[in-house]
Amino acid sequence: MTSAIWTEKYRPKTFSQVRGQKDIVDKLSAFVKQKNLPHLLFAGPAGVGKSTLALVIARELFGDGYRENFLELNSSDERGIDVIRVKVKDFARTKALGDVPFKLIFLDECDALTRDAQQALRRTMEMYTGTCRFILACNYSSKMIDPIQSRCAVFRFRPLDEEEIRKLIDEVASEEGLSIDDSARSALVSVAGGDCRRLQNVLQSCAAITNNITEETVYSLASVAQPQEVRDVLKVALSGDFLKARSKLLEVMLKYGLSGIDLVKQIQSEVWNLDVPGRDKVSLIDKCGEIEFRIVEGSDEFVQLEALLSQFVLMSTQSSLQ
Repeated sequence: MTSAIWTEKYRPKTFSQVRGQKDIVDKLSAFVKQKNLPHLLFAGPAGVGKSTLALVIARELFGDGYRENFLELNSSDERGIDVIRVKVKDFARTKALGDVPFKLIFLDECDALTRDAQQALRRTMEMYTGTCRFILACNYSSKMIDPIQSRCAVFRFRPLDEEEIRKLIDEVASEEGLSIDDSARSALVSVAGGDCRRLQNVLQSCAAITNNITEETVYSLASVAQPQEVRDVLKVALSGDFLKARSKLLEVMLKYGLSGIDLVKQIQSEVWNLDVPGRDKVSLIDKCGEIEFRIVEGSDEFVQLEALLSQFVLMSTQSSLQ
């Protein structure tokens, strides 16, 4: 087992290796074959292949020496207007080396750019179209100003489906000599949530401890409580025993080192597995959303988690009265 970070070790280098975005890959490979690339906007959640595809495009266009014609910036680090005015303009104004008529500039997390920086970027995209193409990646396209969106071909990335995640697990397990049982596979699918970068990081963490990966190993290293434990807490609350439910919730929280937000999200996903009427489930989901908002706004997470548990207890008492 090498010491390389697995997210880089298993990062696709060609279009054929990219997983889960077949329609997008087909269109982009057609652009590359023609060496006629529009400005691109990649929108979607983390770990689904946006940065990887930008690098694949650069490699396919320019070969192994792609770095000379490819500028990569992360807008979360460099989000001000000066970056657009200086770094981007200096790179964009010179011609590309080789037989491709343009350079590539990849701006990752560009929804973090300030509005002024986005306006400057829009103008730069207009002025240097002859010598440069932009690939913009963001989590939320709605945070990009309309003039930028209208100048780009927009591609919306989806989280990887369960089948693709399982294929990736098998590939890494085979390559690294890992033994992963069925329950651990299901746990990895659940923990990854369609994010292959998160999957690879969790797998590497597990492999550092043991080659025989179990469900318990996955949940403990991913800092995620086992779904059954969260469900047990909720069942105790629905039985009407608030103090016992609070004690069990605190135990789960400390055992896995979870934040309030982490726990609320897990509670929300487990509500659907409870044996309560559909109307009650919807009501509890609404409460989860309210509690999450309060925590994000700065409320004490322990108080808010107690408030959420109290809603489960109240629901049990209302059901018994009816």
